[in-house]
Amino acid sequence: MRLEQSHRTERFGAVRIHELQRVIQLDSGDARGAAGDGIVSQEALRAIERRMVIVIPCMNETRRVIEGVLSGIPHDCLIVLVSNSARHPVDRYEIEAQTLEQYCRATERPAIIVHQRDPGVAAAFKAAGMPELIGDDGLVRTGKGEAMLIGMAVAALTGRDYLGYIDADNYVPGAVHEYVKVYAAGLHLAANPYAMVRISWHSKPKLRDGRLFFSRRGRSSEITNEFLNRLVAEYSGFGTEVIATGNAGEHALSLDLGLRMRLAGGFAVEPFEFVELFEQFGGVLDTAHPEVMASSVPVLQIETRNPHFHDNKGEDHVQGMRMQALNVLYHSPVSLPPVRQAILDFMVAQNAVAPGEEPPRERIYPPVGSLAFDLLRDGLESEAETFRQLGVAPLGARPLPRPTLPEPAVVPTA
Repeated sequence: MRLEQSHRTERFGAVRIHELQRVIQLDSGDARGAAGDGIVSQEALRAIERRMVIVIPCMNETRRVIEGVLSGIPHDCLIVLVSNSARHPVDRYEIEAQTLEQYCRATERPAIIVHQRDPGVAAAFKAAGMPELIGDDGLVRTGKGEAMLIGMAVAALTGRDYLGYIDADNYVPGAVHEYVKVYAAGLHLAANPYAMVRISWHSKPKLRDGRLFFSRRGRSSEITNEFLNRLVAEYSGFGTEVIATGNAGEHALSLDLGLRMRLAGGFAVEPFEFVELFEQFGGVLDTAHPEVMASSVPVLQIETRNPHFHDNKGEDHVQGMRMQALNVLYHSPVSLPPVRQAILDFMVAQNAVAPGEEPPRERIYPPVGSLAFDLLRDGLESEAETFRQLGVAPLGARPLPRPTLPEPAVVPTA
């Protein structure tokens, strides 16, 4: 793979945000180049993929769409599907589990599947030290961020080093394949234990007047990016458009970084990742992780070649995503008064809040690295009926061997 070189970065303390890079070649052949030229060999990609877990948050997608997503994930990556699909009157989770099991059997590869509303999952996370994840009904709260948190925790149990997220509603297996290759290329080029790679879609096609229109930006992303860039500009004193992936559902990171980060619930999860990086490693607030500050945190943003086709969930869905993103930015202690006022003015104009009201706060969960992983593993394996390890893992091992588990991380103060 060959990526466009990144010539400019914005600094926010130890966070290095790279300008948007494009994929120039999906396959660069046997090309070899000097460091910094954007060429990543097949061997280097495979080396990262063998150490990567791909988490797929899934909710009521059709069998054919799920099959397509699975088929696009490179063979050496470990698949973890976290479902929040309906179980009545039709048990859609069982359909997903059967689909994944058949896929693993046909492709001779391992995978893990779990339902986030399984009572045993709630019990396992509560015993492992995260009661905040549990709602009043005694189950893990419904939400995308909660599914991603479960996926990260399971990824930590596997002993692998990298984690990538792929949304389950992607209609194009080739796009899925490219995303994971981009994850591997970006993480390789970052050459940093605390790195993140965020995808910017090449286009998001829509049907207009009987023809496809290839829109460049999503309706929610434009707003999220605008206000994140305003936050950066308030500190630097210079206007910027460097952040192009505020709502990137497709993104990857090293687990060394991910286990140190708090996650937000619901659809606030992706934009909050930027906010969390600024809070923890921006140099404005005290940090619990000086080792990360010393190393820096590169955030690579990469524009793919494949268009992104997925289901249109309607304007209410887009508005909800947009407002949750702005909620976490508004309430962040690194958000300066001009940014907070601009967010408030926008929300009032959108009738999202009444004049004189403040936006609601989103749920923020402790870092996954603060969990007692031995208790989590035992709880999932003994109490979670939907937690299943599928397929044939290398050397006859299960997807969850018993490696040395991560030590609980220091939980930063709010």
